[in-house]
Amino acid sequence: MTRPGVLGAMTKEHRERLMSLAREVSFAAGERIFDEGGGADRFWIIHTGTVALDLHVPGRQAATVETLGAGRMLGWSWLVPPHQWHLGAQADSPVRAYEFDAAAVRELCAADPALDHEMCTYVCGVLARRLRSARVRLLDLYAPHGAGEVP
Repeated sequence: MTRPGVLGAMTKEHRERLMSLAREVSFAAGERIFDEGGGADRFWIIHTGTVALDLHVPGRQAATVETLGAGRMLGWSWLVPPHQWHLGAQADSPVRAYEFDAAAVRELCAADPALDHEMCTYVCGVLARRLRSARVRLLDLYAPHGAGEVP
């Protein structure tokens, strides 16, 4: 069986080392997990449920740019200084997740270049997907009709 998300992108040894730092947590439906601009000192791997990522839009309601489910990493800003959230997150449904202390994971990665490479490669993919999702969502909301379509 292939594991989805970050855990599937890692070797068994690295997965076990990372999971040794995991703490199980839960969020109620509607619970705010973090806000854009806040300190990013942790991240999560979603076990069950869904989380909406949103972007603050001045003068308007926050725009949901992506919804994450099981196996997906919630939060990447913990890896990139200045360690502040670039989006906000709210549980759409009851969520169970593995929570990781960012400083402990960065320390683990600093001690193991191969693990660091796996983690950075995965987070770069997450970043690319989130940027695409945000761009598409913002085009849907604010661009003239048809502006985001590919000819």
